[in-house]
Amino acid sequence: MIGEEVLFTGIREIGAHLRARRISAVDLAEMSLRRLETIGPRLGAVVTVTRERALAQAHRANQELLAGKDRGALHGIPYGAKDLLATKGIPTTWGAEPLRQQVFDLDATVVRRLEEAGAVLVGKLAMVELAGGLGYNNPDASFTGPGRTPWNPDHWSGGSSSGPGAAVAAGLVPFAIGSETSGSILSPAACCGVTGLRPTYGLVSRHGAMALSWTLDKLGPLARSADDCAIVLAAIAGPDPEDPTTGAIFPYEKPAKRGRPGRRFRIGVLKHATADTEPDVEARFREALLALRDVADLEEDVVLPDLPYREAVGVVIDAEGGAAFRDLIESGQVKKLADPADRVGGYAMLMTRAADYVDAMRVRAVVRTELDLLLSRYDAVVCPARNRLAPPIGRDFDPPAALAPDAPRPPAATQAGNLAGLPAIAVPIGFGRDRLPASLQLLGRAHSEETLVALAAAYQEMTDWHRHRPPVS
Repeated sequence: MIGEEVLFTGIREIGAHLRARRISAVDLAEMSLRRLETIGPRLGAVVTVTRERALAQAHRANQELLAGKDRGALHGIPYGAKDLLATKGIPTTWGAEPLRQQVFDLDATVVRRLEEAGAVLVGKLAMVELAGGLGYNNPDASFTGPGRTPWNPDHWSGGSSSGPGAAVAAGLVPFAIGSETSGSILSPAACCGVTGLRPTYGLVSRHGAMALSWTLDKLGPLARSADDCAIVLAAIAGPDPEDPTTGAIFPYEKPAKRGRPGRRFRIGVLKHATADTEPDVEARFREALLALRDVADLEEDVVLPDLPYREAVGVVIDAEGGAAFRDLIESGQVKKLADPADRVGGYAMLMTRAADYVDAMRVRAVVRTELDLLLSRYDAVVCPARNRLAPPIGRDFDPPAALAPDAPRPPAATQAGNLAGLPAIAVPIGFGRDRLPASLQLLGRAHSEETLVALAAAYQEMTDWHRHRPPVS
């Protein structure tokens, strides 16, 4: 008898059980729904359990599979969507108290494409209010409460895709869809010990998704493995007339074992990758590099071009986020938000100077050119996905430590990659104190997802961190 442990296995393995009729899509949906309803609230991971829609989709998947109609790897697989993706007739709250009753009369393109692939939507997953766009400073920044990593529920699950990260890690769903503007897929993947894939800007349609920053926002999967993430990305990527930034597709086949056929990978280790990093994160990162040497040639001390990545990202988010949420800010509705910083942050965003925004956009052109020149020499560059383990619930985030003027700074790889619209993948690499996960990120050139997935999959073939299960039931 197959039990709920199947939700902790990979998409291909679950699919094999479905096709061998050892389990049905309805059984899977019921398991996932039960865990969402019982475990999800304890982790602050769930906004709405979509039971009626899920069971209707699961029954349809059963009938189709029995009739020999196979839609592919995701047919009958349950999943959750971050609650900034529109779902017809079901609340889409953006994690914000003023919008708890917001309902759209359409499905986001990503939701529609997953339905076409046969996937079963079982829940809308929690998120930091307004995707963190107004400058939150505490894990408790959503009307659903703080997201909690299932590895240690006294600690944060990461933002702003807090629910997707926790739900995948706790085996509530085999995969989830998150969003990233400046770290919101990589951060929860790191805090929850799962795999997160941020795609190239424009690879996945954002039609029907909340806008925080029109020129930075990206949608992507969180799942147990790189292979699972790539399966999902292949289903949701591609041109969409409703989103003019889209165009490319992502055809995917499972990568060959032990690296790329015919040659080893080439990885650049960013200089000062572990500067100002917690000792446990640094130790796990160094161990991961040793493992990667089995399939890749590593070049140490690769210098990220010296450009104002953090500052430029901040200005772009302030300007575009202020415009996106202008009605909410000017109406005073922001006063209902959970985090005190969010109640006032929007007013300063509205004051962003046009000249500063133009300067930031000009910097982006330089960033794209310089990063592409650097990344053309490697399959990926690598650094920790987060330099800190998941912070505790119940207090404001610690301010950045005051470093000596001559002390090295860690590379701003997450901000740089987002500013340039580049793909990255975060993979778990072990645990630190208090059983909190550590993670690394691999950053590549635009549309290099296939290479990043192959590299991450090669690492996951050598290790089993992505197969570990937190103590939740």
